[in-house]
Amino acid sequence: MAAKVIDGKALAATVRQEFKRRTDSLIEAGLRPGLAVILVGDNPASRAYVRNKTKACADVGIYSLLSEFTVNTPQDDILRHIHQLNADPAIHGILVQLPLPPHFDLRLILDAIAQEKDVDGFHLYNVGGLISGNTVFPPCTPYGVQRLLESENIDVAGQNVVVVGASNIVGKPMALMLLQRDATVCICHAKTRDLAQFTVLADILIVAAGKPNLILPEMVKTSAVVIDVGINRLPDGRLIGDVDFEGVRQKASYITPVPGGVGPMTVTMLLGNTVESAERFAALRH
Repeated sequence: MAAKVIDGKALAATVRQEFKRRTDSLIEAGLRPGLAVILVGDNPASRAYVRNKTKACADVGIYSLLSEFTVNTPQDDILRHIHQLNADPAIHGILVQLPLPPHFDLRLILDAIAQEKDVDGFHLYNVGGLISGNTVFPPCTPYGVQRLLESENIDVAGQNVVVVGASNIVGKPMALMLLQRDATVCICHAKTRDLAQFTVLADILIVAAGKPNLILPEMVKTSAVVIDVGINRLPDGRLIGDVDFEGVRQKASYITPVPGGVGPMTVTMLLGNTVESAERFAALRH
């Protein structure tokens, strides 16, 4: 029997209604959540992502402020702007759209964001918090994956979970979040030899490698849960994930599509972190 397709778009719409209710409550109390987005350069994909985030903010009632800088902007100007946003009481979340142009010091930029406004979850404090269990804001994509699993009542405790991809944005934080929930976690990456010997053992397989059709049906355990975080644009313009969707769907118990799976949840959890930040700010005022 074919796997159940987990509809990330439908779940995102439901979760956003919850965030809209919380936003409305804050606005009634005299505080509107605010998200500042910093865009450096003219990367078309980044610009599209920023448009999606701005629209999503409007949908739930969050104030959004977009600051655009040219690729030649001095790094100190970006840092100065971040410090201004840190001090701005109307802004509760600050996001630097990645990737940055290569001459920027990524860690310096991300760590300049006040930890209580780091709604992307990339500040060193939040990364460290993933290990201790005290993170202020979980990174949005792994957080979205967590909500997708919860929506289907898929318990990760005691399960063999294989994460393919060891990026700082998805793979590593995802593994740490799963460990917090008592999963047995294996991380594979570009230098892993014989990837299939690991993936075939996974009760839950989470793939975030950025390689189209990397995961084939013979690499997947029967009835595994497969979460495809990858997003790849083919020469014909189609978007596909890292998993051979049609093939693996015949073998898995659950699977996420691309597009329409993890992607909508990433933006949704960004909204959630921003609302959470505003609620904390409101609590401090009283």
